[in-house]
Amino acid sequence: MSISDEVLLPQEAACAAVRADLDLIDAAYARLRAADTDMVGNAFRIEIAERLETQHRVNRGLSYRMFGEIEQPIDSLGEAALPPGTRAGDLLRQRLRITRGEVRRRFALAARIRPRRTLTGPTLPPALPELAAAIEDGDLGEDHITTITKALDHLPAKATSADHEQAEHLLVANARRQDSPFVAAVGRTIADTIAERLGQYSDADRARRRTLSLGPQQLDGMSRVSGYVDPETRAYLEAIIAAVRPGHHLPDADTPDLRNEGQRAHDALKVALRHAIESEKLGTHRGVPVTVIVSTTLTELDQAVHATKDRAVAMPAAARTGGGSQLPLRDLIRMAANSIHYLAVFDDHSNRPLYLGRSKRIATADHRIICHARDRGCTRPNCTQPGYRCEVHHCPGWAGGGRTDADALWFACPRDHAAETNGHYTTTPSNGRLAWSDGNGPPEINHAHHPDELLNDPDDDP
Repeated sequence: MSISDEVLLPQEAACAAVRADLDLIDAAYARLRAADTDMVGNAFRIEIAERLETQHRVNRGLSYRMFGEIEQPIDSLGEAALPPGTRAGDLLRQRLRITRGEVRRRFALAARIRPRRTLTGPTLPPALPELAAAIEDGDLGEDHITTITKALDHLPAKATSADHEQAEHLLVANARRQDSPFVAAVGRTIADTIAERLGQYSDADRARRRTLSLGPQQLDGMSRVSGYVDPETRAYLEAIIAAVRPGHHLPDADTPDLRNEGQRAHDALKVALRHAIESEKLGTHRGVPVTVIVSTTLTELDQAVHATKDRAVAMPAAARTGGGSQLPLRDLIRMAANSIHYLAVFDDHSNRPLYLGRSKRIATADHRIICHARDRGCTRPNCTQPGYRCEVHHCPGWAGGGRTDADALWFACPRDHAAETNGHYTTTPSNGRLAWSDGNGPPEINHAHHPDELLNDPDDDP
């Protein structure tokens, strides 16, 4: 009897039908990749590009459908259909190779454009029905979707449901015909029109919109900052920027002030943050006074000291902060001249700490700083949470008699720490690192915080 003649259960039949359609799509794409387009002309190439773009958008809409159904499964299987201890979000992150934040973003959007289920009663329509229809039609790109949702989220808090419905209609209608910057301009006009009708923006509007984003560190060490500050924060910034006027608060007092306005504003923020850290009035974070934590090796620190005095000596690679960023050693030495931050110096060929510099001795803080230097962040494989966002995990477990010593303490982010505590993972020390296993393979260490280890070809045998 052939597979097509077999009697399948409803779930098996549904899975088989979808897999067959996906196989047809894969086969069609394989033929397209092999197609000869050398002599078709640009007019037809543009037609191809347009159809591929629409198909890409339709695929993304189907993906959001899956995220919505995973979040609220109609079949009630949910997590029960996954391996024991496995969460859907974690599995999506691993299988799709996307970040945890991107998983959360897709779940959040799916919740707004998919029909909503209630515990009792009929299924409710999507919160954003017109946006949902346009996504399903393949008319909107990801930039359109982001622009529309941001515009709707930035409407005044006093806007009525009718205002929201009309705004969604206008935004989607324009997005079906225009690019995202045009749609963003429409969104600003809508918000201004509603605000003018209702009066001034409220404190709730400003509190909802306040945000500050620190972008990824670039190859030159610089990072982009973006966001919106509320009036109070702006007032503070205006005051400190005014204080760092030409000739004042120079990075180097022996050089003339050649800074432009933007550079002085940057230096003003740095001065304010440094004074805030040095004030020691910010309390503690996970048992350590709020300050800058940096780790390096003995050889690098010694070479950096010589490099500051002798230009013939090369400045070594940057040190690493508790937030996972790179800090040039020249900057570290300059910072140390103003105040004593937490500095852990390690042997070059082992994980053995040689020196721990600090302004006050706090045993639990010392242990945490060692974890910063050795682990740099969460120790679970592929987790990218930096040390500032981690808890201290005992291995062997503290409840089972584990020691509260530096070589028995390891970093784990709150989510993974809880998962290990609940038995979803087992951890084992391995050559100065902590190895994790979910029971489906041998214990592994996390390479994400050790970029030098990522240079090895993952296909090479260990």
